[in-house]
Amino acid sequence: MSEPKLHLTAFMRPVSLHTGAWRYPGAYPDANFNFEHLKSFIQKLEAAKFDAFFMADHLAVLNMPIEALKRSHTVTSFEPFTLLSALSVVTEKIGLAATASTTYDEPYHIARRFASLDHISNGRAAWNIVTTGNPEASKNFGKDDHLEHDQRYKRAREFYDVVTGLWDSFADDAFIRDQQTGIYFDPEKLHTLNHEGDDLKVRGPLNIARPVQGWPVIVQAGQSEPGRQLAAETAEVVFCAPGNINAAKELYADLKKRVVAAGRDPNHLKILPAALFVIGDTVEEAKAKRLSLDSLVHYDSSIASLSSALGTDVSGLDPDGPLPADIPETNASKTSRASLIKLAEQENLTVRQLAQRSGGYGGLAFVGTPKTIADELETWLRENAADGFTVTFPFVPQGIDDVTQRLIPELQSRGLFRRDYEGTTLREHLGLPRPNNKFFA
Repeated sequence: MSEPKLHLTAFMRPVSLHTGAWRYPGAYPDANFNFEHLKSFIQKLEAAKFDAFFMADHLAVLNMPIEALKRSHTVTSFEPFTLLSALSVVTEKIGLAATASTTYDEPYHIARRFASLDHISNGRAAWNIVTTGNPEASKNFGKDDHLEHDQRYKRAREFYDVVTGLWDSFADDAFIRDQQTGIYFDPEKLHTLNHEGDDLKVRGPLNIARPVQGWPVIVQAGQSEPGRQLAAETAEVVFCAPGNINAAKELYADLKKRVVAAGRDPNHLKILPAALFVIGDTVEEAKAKRLSLDSLVHYDSSIASLSSALGTDVSGLDPDGPLPADIPETNASKTSRASLIKLAEQENLTVRQLAQRSGGYGGLAFVGTPKTIADELETWLRENAADGFTVTFPFVPQGIDDVTQRLIPELQSRGLFRRDYEGTTLREHLGLPRPNNKFFA
């Protein structure tokens, strides 16, 4: 039996989750909205054999005061499908993952876009299913109120069934294209969905041939109770944010157990926590880079980011006092809110300290040399805390170069990461089976 290997995807929208990234010396300040830069990034990542290039998405400008918003490098970025379609032409094997919302889009749109991307890229598409946590998004779609958390997940579960059903509209061999007889496709191999559910009504069929991968790879990012169950029933990759290895082990074991209970193979779910990678020649140098990066985050920006993550305005709190225990429940993301409150409690952080952590990058981070970071990643893999990682970069381009030119060779020398792709499709990279058609043998 072969030794397990890490799977690595690159989180590239925004190009760095750290608020100070665009200000770091040598960084490209316009990287989120510069096609030539993004093209060079994905080609470096493909040369390093990353599984996928992951484009998250937002359907509204971040909900924060203008004094903070004016400091954010995430205000503008390309629409994911447009960008990934363009990048597919300048790459050959790296996966192309895009976020698409089940709350503010329709199943037919989503099915059509991902089927198109999968065909254009010859089988490299992945759909990151999100329910949209930002309540402000509702106002961009003619709605005064954001759907409640549990209702969003209920709709998402039905949405998944509809989209995958639409992908299976045609049998794989439906298209005869016989020029002599004039028969383009076999009508016996066309299925009309005629779905009518609690939240959705979709006739079908989809007017695109079945995707190259059967279905694009399904990615899911929720860690709440409804999110975990949705992942267990539908996801093939989980993008998550545990704060440490113990939390990661709990999440890993819980998700794998749920997958089995759902009648699925646990090896067909890859759990890839998000982590910031800061690399130096010494551990001390790497820590100094992180401190320098954090120092570039203005308090106006950091307190606004904290308010957004908590779902309530905390700008009036004493910056040097503790976070109050009575932070109200909200209709925004429950996972980010809970993790920040827990972080403040565990590390006894002041509001200012928590804001700086949240406003810069408050999640899991590996800070050290290629060797020390490889040691940590190997521990996570061996101890069933992760199947790999969703890599976030502290700044670009140097952060990408540090990972691809320094960390990847160290991982390869240990047999922990591939030296070449296993195939041409994203499913092949991840070791995932091609799903059977629901309607045709």
